[in-house]
Amino acid sequence: MATQLDWYVDFISPYPYIQMHRFAVLPADVVVLPRPVLFAALLKHWGHKGPVEIPPKRAFFFRYLMWLAERDGIPFAMPPVHPFHPLRALRLAIALGSGREVVEQILRFIWGEGRGTETPEDWSELTGRFGIGPDEADAAIQRPEVKEALRTNTDTAIAAGVFGVPTVGLGGELFWGADATDFVVACLRDSALLGRLDRQVARLPAP
Repeated sequence: MATQLDWYVDFISPYPYIQMHRFAVLPADVVVLPRPVLFAALLKHWGHKGPVEIPPKRAFFFRYLMWLAERDGIPFAMPPVHPFHPLRALRLAIALGSGREVVEQILRFIWGEGRGTETPEDWSELTGRFGIGPDEADAAIQRPEVKEALRTNTDTAIAAGVFGVPTVGLGGELFWGADATDFVVACLRDSALLGRLDRQVARLPAP
């Protein structure tokens, strides 16, 4: 039986793009199910600032990102502006079924090619790659059920304890960040690993 991983993503973050290249290390019987969510709503719920809202963190965030891409041979290009409004891309992914291919294609467009979704030219190019025109895509992302699905995804993520993107959900456990991919693999291989770690964590004094 296949193992399901819930992959919580927002296109505003470049790190899901980095992580998707690392999924090659997952066992063959693992199925990755993208869950597009609104990162801004996660930040609001947990009372966090986004990484680019803290100037020193922003500098490290992008420097480390570019180093990772260069080290791993991942094509990388900054989109025209950042931060940007991700709603259009998130709703497009949902309207197209939220499949892994769809989500990864949008991530490549934004972070691999440095494109946006704001201009008519970019939007037309992106939607055309899925075989639909920009007007058809505009109508699709305005459908009430598409908007509701994004809200539901986000509310479900918050209820599960998701606080950042990307996050992988595995059997009720959460693994945050692109650099947690190897941790996911280790837990898939050793079902007792988290229990051993939690016993050590439990010995720490409360904050």
